[in-house]
Amino acid sequence: MDETVDVQAMTIGVGTVIAIALLGYGATVGDSLLGADTTTLAVGAFALTFVALAVLHGAYGRRDFAAAYGVAGIGLGTVAVASSALGVLGGYLLLAVGGGYVAVATIRARDDTRTLPQ
Repeated sequence: MDETVDVQAMTIGVGTVIAIALLGYGATVGDSLLGADTTTLAVGAFALTFVALAVLHGAYGRRDFAAAYGVAGIGLGTVAVASSALGVLGGYLLLAVGGGYVAVATIRARDDTRTLPQ
């Protein structure tokens, strides 16, 4: 029996659970954890999720997705730690470029699999 695991979905799920746990900690226990703002940590955890996805896609040979997820992760990480409006804007720009590529390439890949002859 062949069993496959959707590593991408699992990675996103783990990153999301960690981010939500950090936000929950900040809302119920305290605003900081080990001296860092919990909201910043939550956004950083999700940025690291994108970086993990970049590494996974690189390992599977999808360099385009690896680069796009890496750019999106760097952008979200920049937004998390930015101290100026220009830094936030730059981070959002990177996030939009990387995320936009992932969205368009995913839609195209799904359309290609649907139109292939069976």
